[in-house]
Amino acid sequence: MDRTDESLIALRRILRATELYGRELAQKAGLTAVQIRVLQIVGETGRATPKAIATRMGVSQATMTALIDRLAAKGMVERQRSETDRRQTNVLITEAGRAAVERAPDPLQQRYVKRFEAMDDWEQALVVSVLERVAGMLDSAEIDASPVLDSGDLHAPSPRQKA
Repeated sequence: MDRTDESLIALRRILRATELYGRELAQKAGLTAVQIRVLQIVGETGRATPKAIATRMGVSQATMTALIDRLAAKGMVERQRSETDRRQTNVLITEAGRAAVERAPDPLQQRYVKRFEAMDDWEQALVVSVLERVAGMLDSAEIDASPVLDSGDLHAPSPRQKA
């Protein structure tokens, strides 16, 4: 087998791992990995602003609004006007949201982070460099993505495609 095939197999394994994790998460918690991450962030303090969540996850505010809309429709979060600044909205986690986080399987990205952080500095730099190069090879530089391992809905247009 040549290196091209080996690289494609490794890439497919990564994609397949995120797909299988996504299915397990959907089955156990009824949510995507990105939705669980939003709930985890809000759950840390019980409330957060959409802007703070979007900044922390590295996604656009439009993407965050759509995520919060879906979570609110499922009863996982609630929106509440800030008492100190009426222009600001806070996102609060509900009991159903907390229960969903508790039901969720061990997040795939936490396994990755633990193993990645155990690597030497030079190894981390090499992995980041190679992954950025692969992302560039796939013309994915303009894709809105957060640091959450999730296969996502491949048929849903991104916020940039909608505009």
